[in-house]
Amino acid sequence: MTQRIIGAGLCLSAALATIGSTALAEPLTVSNWDGYMAADAIDNFNEATGNEAELVLHATNEEIMGKLIASGGEGYDVVFVSSPFAEVLSKLGLAEELDHSKLPNLSNLYAEATELPHDPGNSFSVPYAWGTTGLCYRSDLVSEPTSWNDLLKPSDDVSGKTTMLATDRWLLAAGQLALGYSVNETDSDKMAEVRDLLIDAKGTLLAYDDTTFYAKLVSGEAELVQAWDGWCNYGIAENAEIKYTIPEEGSDLWVDTMVIMKASENKDAAYAFVDYILDAENHRWAAENILYKVPNEAAMEGLDASLIETFPNMGMKPADMMEYEQLRDVGEAQRDYSRIVSEIKAAN
Repeated sequence: MTQRIIGAGLCLSAALATIGSTALAEPLTVSNWDGYMAADAIDNFNEATGNEAELVLHATNEEIMGKLIASGGEGYDVVFVSSPFAEVLSKLGLAEELDHSKLPNLSNLYAEATELPHDPGNSFSVPYAWGTTGLCYRSDLVSEPTSWNDLLKPSDDVSGKTTMLATDRWLLAAGQLALGYSVNETDSDKMAEVRDLLIDAKGTLLAYDDTTFYAKLVSGEAELVQAWDGWCNYGIAENAEIKYTIPEEGSDLWVDTMVIMKASENKDAAYAFVDYILDAENHRWAAENILYKVPNEAAMEGLDASLIETFPNMGMKPADMMEYEQLRDVGEAQRDYSRIVSEIKAAN
């Protein structure tokens, strides 16, 4: 997912202590979404380690995956991808099997972050950010929604003032959850039900919107939207009447990860970079600035209490998040997912 920066700066002191002063002097290519880490993170890492890292951006998981698969992972050292895509990289043999002795800051992670279903034990991926997907709404204009059907089958006064996420997995998840199905459902009959429900819902939407839905809430153009928790926080920052809730049918658990590529010729620097990000003060930047929860217990414990007061979903406990089903690689069924989404968006 692309992110919006609302702050800057990355701490050097703890990272220097962790990484040490020995310059590794290795070039390093890191691929990430725009704004998903501090603007000066690469420069600070290079200063701390003596490396020559550079950042390249990708707009979507699908974009970077196409490049990685085409190149066999060559040309990249560390990539940020969502967990189903990290899972694919591992299955294709493109992800490095991690040597935990080179990642001492893994000890900063919550226990739950070492037990994620896509990669128990963090054998090929390191979680960077995690959260839920729910409903973001104007509490001064609509009653608190309790069900995904409040979005998919809105009342007449809310119809035309709702948005849904356009990205395949999350668009489908709303329908899957509303019908009581897995967010990784592959049964063709059940997925046909999901398709039909979402086609009906399309007629009530203002838009499919992955990036500006919170601004639509701020302006009042929209009153109820499907949202990633952190993106809802961007709206809350501008209008305290905006609230976030998880419907009674539940949410997905999404996880964005860091993966070291097996084809990397700069493994020492790649490990150093991942460990640098896992430093508590450095990782805290993500929570404070992109307003997403990070799976780093030491980082989250250092957050100012006022941040959680302003953005209550930032205080959600990892144990509670783990009650939701994680998005997983659905294998060959991904083709069906893509086809169904195309049919939904093409429907009149």
